[in-house]
Amino acid sequence: TAVNLSNALLEVDAKLEEAMKAPDVSKASLLKTVKEYSEFMLERDVSDNKAIGNHGAEAILKDTGKSKVNLVTICNTGSLATAGYGTALGIARRLQELGALESISALETRPYNQGSRLTAFEIMEEGMPGGQLICDSAAAALMQTKQVDAVVVGADRVCAQGDTANKIGTYNLSIVANFHNVPVYVAAPITSLDITLESGDMIPIEERSASELIETSKAPKNVPCWNPAFDVTPAKIIRGIVTEKGVIYPDDNGKIDVKAFV
Repeated sequence: TAVNLSNALLEVDAKLEEAMKAPDVSKASLLKTVKEYSEFMLERDVSDNKAIGNHGAEAILKDTGKSKVNLVTICNTGSLATAGYGTALGIARRLQELGALESISALETRPYNQGSRLTAFEIMEEGMPGGQLICDSAAAALMQTKQVDAVVVGADRVCAQGDTANKIGTYNLSIVANFHNVPVYVAAPITSLDITLESGDMIPIEERSASELIETSKAPKNVPCWNPAFDVTPAKIIRGIVTEKGVIYPDDNGKIDVKAFV
């Protein structure tokens, strides 16, 4: 969302600049321009999300060689986070449509619990098979003792080399998955690919209020906190970046070249 929201605003701004050149420009005409272009972007977002879902489902089924798969995800990347279908959760939705989803486990996503408050709700509403909520620290045990075939996550920003910023805890989950030989797929629309930043160490990481962490964990009110909103997963432990145009895979040297794909 960090990149594609700003890109969307730039698109609308460009349309407004164009509309303002009309000889009969008025407040009403400018409002009409914004409304019509916003509706266009909404339809485009749903279409792009469905394409991501299709590409991701195909990639995971091909990668695993299985007819039904078990997924793990973090944060919320479904209809509540997008215009109506979802990116990473859209992949799960497409697998469900194909009858190829065996189960999906959602991490609660501390400290703000987007997984337990939003993703768990969507899983229940969609009636996804094998849907369950697990605490963030249970992902390793799940992979050790149960069948997990793939991890699907969203992205706030993907750099030119494939390093990906996403909700805090994504890096932990990816490391655990890599240790257990579980492929990690990042679902991201083209608008979230930021080729102006070469690598993950260039991504600014927001640090949120200590109160958010304290209030949700019932910690002592005066305890010092470090509460980053995002972390960066290095490209070398990502199996593929799923976009509406296809999947960006590592080359023969294990490098992901987002710039060449764009």
